[in-house]
Amino acid sequence: MNAQLRQVGVVAVLGLAIVMTAIACIYARHESRKQFTHLQSLIAERDNLEVEWGKLKIEQSTWSTHARVEQLARDKMQMLNPAPTDVRMVPQ
Repeated sequence: MNAQLRQVGVVAVLGLAIVMTAIACIYARHESRKQFTHLQSLIAERDNLEVEWGKLKIEQSTWSTHARVEQLARDKMQMLNPAPTDVRMVPQ
């Protein structure tokens, strides 16, 4: 009787261990899929931000061209190029 009870207990513990292992495997798989989905969304966001960064760099280069700066200096600050007689060379 004692041996049978012991065997039933061992089988119960092993059965419980199998069920817990199965649940842990299912949970790990679910978390893995969830994290992969999150990774994919972050990669898509990174790609969108890189595209936007490229557009902003192009816009910045457009706004800072020499012709644009010179035009703003002439129009808004009434700046002019100095006459050749007004230019003085300074020796080093």
